[in-house]
Amino acid sequence: MPSVTIEVRREYSMEQEIAIIDAVQSALVTHFKIPEKDKHIRFFAHLPHRFACPPDQDQSEFYTQIIIDAFAGRSVEAKRALYQGLVDNLQLLGIPPKYVTIVIRDIPLENWGIRGGQAACDVPLGFKVDV
Repeated sequence: MPSVTIEVRREYSMEQEIAIIDAVQSALVTHFKIPEKDKHIRFFAHLPHRFACPPDQDQSEFYTQIIIDAFAGRSVEAKRALYQGLVDNLQLLGIPPKYVTIVIRDIPLENWGIRGGQAACDVPLGFKVDV
């Protein structure tokens, strides 16, 4: 059950925003093996002056940052595959790979409160975390 924040430096149409969210979700389903219905993604479009990015980006309007808070336990291989899947999916939507930054924050199951205030380590999740 990753919780994802996508932050961009430009306006997109509603359809484009939905496509970006779906591209991120598709990569998570494929590479982190989460259930397709397990979708927790927020999309924020910032005015460029409110979202600094590396100065060497000649098309900084495409800069996209994806922060993924995830249950700890995914392998390095799964994370590498996710990184590549994310940039591949976003490239299909016109976002060049070199403008995508991805951060995964592994959070222990006991640090997630889910399903009515239970610790995630105390409930059956319905999917594997150690992929």
